[in-house]
Amino acid sequence: MDLGLKGKVVVITGAAGLKGSIGETILQKLAEEGAIPAVIDRNDRGFAYVEELQKKGIDALFCKTDVTNPEQIESAVQTISKKYGRIDVVINNVGVNDGVGLDASYDDFMWSLKLNMVSYFLVVKHALPLLKESKGNILNIGSKVGLTGQGGTSGYAASKGGVLGLTREWAVDLIKYNIRSNAIIIAESWTPAYDAWIKTLENGEEKLKSIVKKIPFENRMTTPAEIADQCLFTISDKSSHTTGQFITVDGGYVNLDRSLLTE
Repeated sequence: MDLGLKGKVVVITGAAGLKGSIGETILQKLAEEGAIPAVIDRNDRGFAYVEELQKKGIDALFCKTDVTNPEQIESAVQTISKKYGRIDVVINNVGVNDGVGLDASYDDFMWSLKLNMVSYFLVVKHALPLLKESKGNILNIGSKVGLTGQGGTSGYAASKGGVLGLTREWAVDLIKYNIRSNAIIIAESWTPAYDAWIKTLENGEEKLKSIVKKIPFENRMTTPAEIADQCLFTISDKSSHTTGQFITVDGGYVNLDRSLLTE
């Protein structure tokens, strides 16, 4: 399906993760659709990813940015604005489940908020003038932790709950500019980070099996490609009347009746 994203400038944060991560997968899918990805990330992998795309004749830009630093975010958006003169979409994809719990320091808690939520606010704030011109849209990548809690991760849970609040607030606040705002909620997705976490557990394989058994649809993890496909559809004009929505891509893990799990 042609999603009509060709030539659209899409700002995406956190897209320089490991190959197969959610952000990197979204980046590749954007390129396949002919969009122009403008990546904001702190990891130098972003240079290589953009170079790979450029060698294929795909226009792309990488702005190395620490998204906990307000000045660097503003500078990155200015760089994108100067190069392209437009921004059609913002995808806020940064997320680190950092285990900042009640035993953490004030500084650690505030750092978690800055990374996982405040960065979302700042990217949209600085991109907003161009989003108004393009009547573009915003997509925030959320987590089930913002709805369900997890334990031991107050900073991340507060951030992801706040991201959902911002999603609805922006849908209301920006409706007068014809700017849509939505969120994708992710639960159990098989990413390099998830694989690394499982491998740190003494009983990792058993833990993984117990999680997969609780995913109602097909008893399997969500793939990053499935999340990326939903993202692209949501930012496209095929979703032109969808705003203020929390779209859960998780095989029914969060919302379906627990009776489905009865063996």
